[in-house]
Amino acid sequence: MSRVWALFKAHPYISNVLGYTALFASADLIQQSVLGGKGVSGDSAGIDLCQTARVATVGFCFHANFNYHWLRWLERMLPGGGVKAVAGKVVVDQLFAAPLTISAFYVGLSFLENKDDPLEDWRQNFWTSYKTGVVYWSTMQAVNFAFIPPVARTAFVGGIALTFTCFLCHLRQQGSSKPE
Repeated sequence: MSRVWALFKAHPYISNVLGYTALFASADLIQQSVLGGKGVSGDSAGIDLCQTARVATVGFCFHANFNYHWLRWLERMLPGGGVKAVAGKVVVDQLFAAPLTISAFYVGLSFLENKDDPLEDWRQNFWTSYKTGVVYWSTMQAVNFAFIPPVARTAFVGGIALTFTCFLCHLRQQGSSKPE
C-alpha cells in the first residue's frame, strides 16, 4: 500500500484524474446492473457499454479535471482544515461547483447522444439533483476538507461521487423512460 501511496503522491494529477474517471464510469455500470438502468435506448438486454463510455467521457473530459483544479483552488483560497475553513469551502463548493458539475453531467451526456434539445434532461432533473446534492455533498465535502490530504481529495471525491453519479444516472434513465 505504501508503494501505491508513493506513486499517487509522485503523480497526483494523473492518479486523481484516472481514479475519478474510473469511479465515475463505474457508477453508470452499477446503476445499470443494480438499479435496473436501461441506458438511453431503453434496451434492458444487459449493460449498455456505449452509455458507460459516454459517462466516462464526461467524467474524464470535465468532472475529473475540473474537480482536480477546483479542489486545489479552494485549498489555496481557504487553506486548512479548521471549522471555519471547512465550512467556507463547503459553502463555496455548493454555490459554484455543484450547479456547474450537475449541468455538465446532463448537458454533456445529451450532447454526446446528439439529442435535439441538449438542455431537456437538465431542465427535467437539475433542481432535484441540486437539492439532493446539497445535502449529500455538503456532508461528504466536509469530511473531505477536514480529513483527506489535499493530494488525495479528487480521488476521494471520485469515490463519494460514485454514489451520487449512480443517483444521477438513475434519475436521468427514469426521465428517459417516461412515456411521451
